[in-house]
Amino acid sequence: MKIKKLNIIITLGFIAIIGILIAQLLWARQAYNLEDRKFNQKVNIALLEVAKKLSGEKNSFTENPVQNIANDYYVVNTNNEFHPVVLEHYLRTEFTRFQVNTDYVYALYNCHSDKMIYGKYMSKNQESPSDKVINFPKHKNLTYYFSIRFPDKTTYLISSLRFWYLLTFALIIILLVYVYSIYTIIQQKKFSELQRDFINNMTHEFKTPLSSILLASESLSKQEIVQENSKLQTYTSIIINQSHKLNSHIEKILNIAKNDSSGLSLKPQKIILLPFIREIADTMEQKNESITIDIDIENGVSVMADEFHFTNIIYNILDNSIKYCETKSQVIISSYKDSKGLYLRFKDNGMGIPAKNIPHIFDKFYRVNTKKSEEINGFGLGLFYVKKVVQQHNWKISVENNADKGITTMLFFPS
Repeated sequence: MKIKKLNIIITLGFIAIIGILIAQLLWARQAYNLEDRKFNQKVNIALLEVAKKLSGEKNSFTENPVQNIANDYYVVNTNNEFHPVVLEHYLRTEFTRFQVNTDYVYALYNCHSDKMIYGKYMSKNQESPSDKVINFPKHKNLTYYFSIRFPDKTTYLISSLRFWYLLTFALIIILLVYVYSIYTIIQQKKFSELQRDFINNMTHEFKTPLSSILLASESLSKQEIVQENSKLQTYTSIIINQSHKLNSHIEKILNIAKNDSSGLSLKPQKIILLPFIREIADTMEQKNESITIDIDIENGVSVMADEFHFTNIIYNILDNSIKYCETKSQVIISSYKDSKGLYLRFKDNGMGIPAKNIPHIFDKFYRVNTKKSEEINGFGLGLFYVKKVVQQHNWKISVENNADKGITTMLFFPS
């Protein structure tokens, strides 16, 4: 995926999350306003009931005696005399009945002088008075009104909406994690592209001088003076062999870089396994006297595969069997079928792989840390390339240690 397309997707995702967050904040604000109105309604009704009980007559008011002076401040007019203990009892009763569970302060005033006569802070954690007998003392020539203030109203409303605020906080955290993750992905993408470009440029730069070395060394090996001198022949053959090996490594790197950027271009065709693998095995045995390959595949068994890349898969598997064997390498190639598909098995007598390392052998640049692997040149790209080709063909590959010695590599071709 190109950086521009990735940036578009990231931007759209960012806008979507911002939109959800804004909507969540608006919903939270609307929920707070709704809760505030519900609270005011409950307080008004509760105070109206208190005023009715204090007045002694239920329908004696010509207008609503409860006035909402401020957001958290209420004044209640009464037309009857009452004692603070009576008021406190009714306030407790009605606030409990209407589930107004927050602290409040009440105060009594003289309506002639507007001076506060009595006031008290009431906490929801206070216990109710044990004496339930309420006396109504008479006060001649004096009329009262009382006020109520809720100092913790905002805190109370927010606590009742904690689910909304927790959800909003969670969305903010998700947004931050998303932004950080996207930033990390972009940085990794840039580093990956820089690394791939560097590898491509490096390998291309290597191929030109390497081709010159191969041409010069092959021309040198044909010179009469070299052919007459056994030491010179040995040296030139070493140069040629190592140059071919280096060229093979460069080709692997180029193929993997190409696969990472645009994927391998496959041209599947029907391949008859027995003659196809037999030809590769004969070539391997001619180049390496230290390998014996036995093939147990029925005639006519075939698969649909890209010939070039399938050849590389088999070559890499056999090459590893040779390199990681401390004695004469023996490989048995066999196949069998079941209802799920075809299995192609490569069993060798090599040194095996520690069980903890098997899950990582297909990783890029991964090499098992053994004394033998230190002696063998390589970049850890062979099995990574094999895995990529297998995945692109929609096949499966697995490796397991044999009970006696060596490993078995299994290719599975689904029906």
